[in-house]
Amino acid sequence: MILSCGEKPEDTAALEQLKQENASLQEQIASLQKENDELKKQLDELMKKAEVKELQVGFIYVSPVGDAGWSYAHDQGRLFIDKLDGVTTSYVEAVPEGPDSERVMLNMARKNYDLIFATSFGYMDPMLKVAQKFPNTIFMHCSGFKTAANMGNYFGRMYQARYLSGMVAGAMTKSNTLGYVAAFPIPEVIRGINAFTLGAQAVNPDAQVRVVWTKTWYDPATEKEAAKSLLDVGADVIAQHQDSPGPQEAAQEKGVYSIGYNSDMSAFAPKSHLCAPVWNWGPYYKEVVDAVRNGTFEPKPVWYGMEHGIVDLSPMSDMVPGDVQKAVLAKKEAITSGQMQVFMGPVKDQTGAVRIPDGKIPEDGELLGMDYFVQGVIGTTE
Repeated sequence: MILSCGEKPEDTAALEQLKQENASLQEQIASLQKENDELKKQLDELMKKAEVKELQVGFIYVSPVGDAGWSYAHDQGRLFIDKLDGVTTSYVEAVPEGPDSERVMLNMARKNYDLIFATSFGYMDPMLKVAQKFPNTIFMHCSGFKTAANMGNYFGRMYQARYLSGMVAGAMTKSNTLGYVAAFPIPEVIRGINAFTLGAQAVNPDAQVRVVWTKTWYDPATEKEAAKSLLDVGADVIAQHQDSPGPQEAAQEKGVYSIGYNSDMSAFAPKSHLCAPVWNWGPYYKEVVDAVRNGTFEPKPVWYGMEHGIVDLSPMSDMVPGDVQKAVLAKKEAITSGQMQVFMGPVKDQTGAVRIPDGKIPEDGELLGMDYFVQGVIGTTE
């Protein structure tokens, strides 16, 4: 060490000591600042949680949540909002439509649930009745058309994804006979069958769709037998508007293709399942929760399409050729962007009568009340 003139060794040592102590102090200050920032962040999060309105939300399902179908899809949406701060959810599954559903709704309302979702068409009138008795509870009915001051209805334009799945089926059939296992002859189901048929005919003008009604939303054995009856008359692709994978299993056992519904059903028929029109309820359920919390809830009908992500087509199987997948995805983009309308005329019914004139885009009311089959469907709307 070299000392300057007049500088003593002990002065240099003291200076070095001061530098070390200062560096240590700076480290302590930085550490305390970091701890302070972390504590402030935690406090902000606690304050936000304190400001969040607690919500108790109930769901009512017409079939078991393990059905891999309709109720399963809704329950995935429930789980999505269950992760939100201040939201507590519960559900009752396999509730028959009618008086039983009314009792479940009454029970939830009496327990001061803030928001109740009823997820089947036949729950509509019971929900309206209960909503009128509990004006401080918000009620939401799926797939219906009635509203009240505290009751809204919501659905998705599943016919858009049905059209895409019809394109896949029309491209994959060899017999030109497609089978469709359907629940009830209501506009929702009829509309889906028509869209599926139009999609199939867009790629295969010779394709026909045979329909069998089961008159049930969820009955695996009945659905499977209905699929078998379609296979017996030459169908080599089976589609469904049902809640169980029964039709998928029947198709795989026969060695033909299938189109699922509600969720990706490929796990039940990996050698058969081509794709599925699917639901994604989570983001919409969050939208409703946010509206209830913010005091901005409006009991208006909601009918979202692919542009909102509420409906979609599951990933297509590798069994679907690349050129077919490319065409389907291009059509999906056109539908999502609004460039293509599934039911743009001309659309003819089974008798050949024009129901939607050339170039016309039908109003939502026409689609919501659709009660006829288009050309190419074999079956009755009864």
